[in-house]
Amino acid sequence: MKQSEALEILKMGKNVFLTGPAGSGKTYLLNQYINFLKSKSIPVGVTASTGIAATHMNGVTIHSWSGLGIKDRLSALDVESLLEKAYLKRRFKYAQVLIIDEISMLHSFQLDAIDIICRAFKHNDEPFGGMQIILCGDFFQLPPINRMGGETNFAYKSNIWTNMNLNICYLEEQYRQEEGNSLLKILNEIRDNGVGEQTWELLKTRQQYEEFKFTPTKLYTHNRDVDSLNFQELSKIDSHPSIYRMKDTGARKLVDSLKKSCLAHEELHLKIGAVVMFIKNNFEKGYVNGTLGTVIDFNEGKPVVETYSGKEILVEDESWHIEEEGKQKARITQIPLRLAWAITIHKSQGMSLDMAEIDLSKSFVAGMGYVALSRVRSLEGLYLKGINNTALMVNDEILEFDLELKKESERAVFRLKSEPRTEEIQEEFIETSTVEDYIEEKISTYDITKEMIAKKMMLEDIALERNLTVSTIVNHLEKLAEEKGEGRVNFDYIKDDVENFDIILKAWKKVGGNKLAPIKKALPDEISWEEIKLVKLFV
Repeated sequence: MKQSEALEILKMGKNVFLTGPAGSGKTYLLNQYINFLKSKSIPVGVTASTGIAATHMNGVTIHSWSGLGIKDRLSALDVESLLEKAYLKRRFKYAQVLIIDEISMLHSFQLDAIDIICRAFKHNDEPFGGMQIILCGDFFQLPPINRMGGETNFAYKSNIWTNMNLNICYLEEQYRQEEGNSLLKILNEIRDNGVGEQTWELLKTRQQYEEFKFTPTKLYTHNRDVDSLNFQELSKIDSHPSIYRMKDTGARKLVDSLKKSCLAHEELHLKIGAVVMFIKNNFEKGYVNGTLGTVIDFNEGKPVVETYSGKEILVEDESWHIEEEGKQKARITQIPLRLAWAITIHKSQGMSLDMAEIDLSKSFVAGMGYVALSRVRSLEGLYLKGINNTALMVNDEILEFDLELKKESERAVFRLKSEPRTEEIQEEFIETSTVEDYIEEKISTYDITKEMIAKKMMLEDIALERNLTVSTIVNHLEKLAEEKGEGRVNFDYIKDDVENFDIILKAWKKVGGNKLAPIKKALPDEISWEEIKLVKLFV
C-alpha cells in the first residue's frame, strides 16, 4: 500500500493497523494525519508504547495518557480510581482519535486494559469507547519483556484485536534509505526469511573494526554483558564516584516488582564523563525513557547531564509507585539514570543511530538481528562485533501473520478504490469528530499545581494526581514563591508536611547563607534535598 492510500483510509475515520518495514514512513504518515486532525479541530491522543517513540510525534506514553501506568492487572476498583482523576476526565472528554505507536512493545493484556479504561471514560461499550483507534508498529520487532515472568504475547493476541474491525495498511515503499542501499536489502531478506550466502559475506565485511568519528553506541543481547562493559568504562575515569542509593517504602513483594519494572539501579555510581541513559519520562524537563547523554557536572549533589541534542539537565530523584484502591501501596525513589556506554538490543527499539557496535554472537531469540541492524541508518555506520545463526532468524508465527497482513492490506486497497463515497465518508467523519469549542490545553504546568495548592492538597497527592514526582512539584513551588501581589498562592499549610522542618530551620540559622549544599552537609543523611528546598520557601 502507498502512503497516500493509507492516508485516505485514515481520513475516513476507519480503525487502522499501520505497519511495514523499517524506513517505509510509518511515523511520517502518522505525523501527516495528526496535522490533518489538528487542522480540523479534531482532538487526538498521540501516544506510543515507549517514551522515545512518543517524542517522534510530540506525544506521550500510552501508559501515562490512559492512566494505566505500570499495572499488570486492572481491577474494577482501579478503574473507579482512575475515573476520579480530573486530568484524565478532561483528556477523555474531548479525545476523538487515539494513536498508539510501537504497538509491538505493548503486551496483549495492556492493550485490553487500555480498551477497558477508554470504554469507562467514554461511557461507550464500543472498542476504545468509540474513538478511532490507530495502532502502528512492526511485529518483526522483539516482543515486549514480561519482567514478572509468565507468557509474553504481542498485542495482536489481545481479546480486543479481532473486535476492532481493523483496516490493515501495510506500507511497502521505502523512504529512509536510498534505493540500492545494502542494509535495506539485508533487512528485507531477513523479513522474507531468505538470507543467503551473499548477505552473510556482506555482513562479514562489517566485522573489521574501523575508527569512527564518534564513539559508537554498543548494543548487546544480554544485560550482564551490558553491565560488565559499563562498569569497565566507568572504572577508566580517574575520579571518585557519586553514589545514589535507592529509597523504598511499602510491601516487599510490591517494592521488588517496582524494582524489576523500572530498570533503576539500587546503587547507582556516577562520575563526570559517564555516558548515561534516562529511564523515565519527564517531558517538562526535556527527557524521556531512552534519552542518551553524558554527565558533565554535579550540582547540590545531583548530576548534570548534557544530552546528545545539547540540552543540559539537572537530574533529580524520580519515583515509581504502585497504587491500589486509590492508595499508594509501594514506592521507590532513585536518580532516573543508567550507565549507557552499552545498552541491550531490547532497550534500543525505537532508536535511530548513526553508528553502532553490535554484538549478535549470543543472540537467543528470533528477531534480535533484525531489531539491532534496523537501528543503524546505513551499513557504513555498523561495526559487527560478532553474529550467530539465531541472529538473522525470524519467528515462524510472525512470518505467517505478516503474509496475512499483506493480503488484508491488498483487500483494504481494493475496498478503497471500489468505494464511490470516499470523500463523502471523510466529510462525515470530520463533521462528527470536530469539537468546535475545543482548544488544545495550553494551561501552564505551574498554574495546574497552583490550583491544587489553593485547594490545600498535600504534595504527595498532587504528584500522584498529576503523574509527576514530589521533586517536580517542589520545583513548581519555588517558582510560585517568586510571584508577588494578590495572585500569590499561600502554601503555609505545607510546613506541617515537612517532617524535619524545625531541624532544618535550626541548621539553616546556624550555617547561614542561601546555598543549600552547606545546609545539607550539616544535616543527617536521611534528610532529603526536597525537604531542604521546602524549608527554603519559608526562610
